[in-house]
Amino acid sequence: MTYVALKVDVDTYVGTRDGVPRLLDIMEQAGIRSTFYFSMGPDNSGKAIRRIFTRKGFLQKMLRTKAPGAYGLKTMMYGTLLPAPQIASSFPEVLRTTAAQGHETGVHCWDHVYWHDYLPRLSEVQVAKEMGQAADLFQKIMGARPATTAAPGWTVSATSLALQDSMKLDFCSDSRGYAPFYPVFAGKRYATLQIPSTWPTLDEIIGTDGVTAGNVNDFYLSKLKPGLNVHTIHAEMEGGIMSESFIRLIEHLQRLGVRFVTLAEAAALFGKDAPDAEMYMGELPGRAGLVAIQK
Repeated sequence: MTYVALKVDVDTYVGTRDGVPRLLDIMEQAGIRSTFYFSMGPDNSGKAIRRIFTRKGFLQKMLRTKAPGAYGLKTMMYGTLLPAPQIASSFPEVLRTTAAQGHETGVHCWDHVYWHDYLPRLSEVQVAKEMGQAADLFQKIMGARPATTAAPGWTVSATSLALQDSMKLDFCSDSRGYAPFYPVFAGKRYATLQIPSTWPTLDEIIGTDGVTAGNVNDFYLSKLKPGLNVHTIHAEMEGGIMSESFIRLIEHLQRLGVRFVTLAEAAALFGKDAPDAEMYMGELPGRAGLVAIQK
């Protein structure tokens, strides 16, 4: 049997306001459920401009994926020329509606840019504060503590992994790889199951090796394998300018008889006998900066 789990990363104010409702409509029409990870705090997307100077390939990626068109010019200025708006507290009904429609919900982060860019330099206190603020607001909005988290940009550290263990989460999705596993990071084993993303994201492949918006679904269908496939999508892309392409991908997969599952269902199906596996921060084609990779 072939399974596809859709992991939805919600990074921004506009992605929460516009992208998530669009994705909910698409998935309701298709009769599928997925797992949404929400950024809970300020949208400081404009501060990511610093990566032009610190991350090789970041500017090329922004140009290749036409990021201003996907995220909007206002988003590109939040936290710099424009104040950073609060995300989840501005749209609590979006989070509640997502859960009410049968989707799984979890925490992506408090401040996406801050975690993504500074995690390796953060102390235990700083990491705990970032996740604590996010988990507290999630509980206030949803009425329960989060059961799962997913790191921005697949960025982890020994400190963040230890914090996840202390939170007694059901599983996390912080990594890229091929099958669920228990992470061994920098020589230490951690107790929280990892469900890695197995397919590259749109922003990694559009504009590379002849992949375009018109043929990207051919690329994804070529990656489909028996067992579990985990596809990370973004509310700002698949819920925005790439929504029609995403609809066609779902239709293709349904015609092939794929079973769509949430990450919780994937954990139940494939996590029981998951092995330990080394996880390290490394490079992936099309992505600027390091990500957590299952070896």
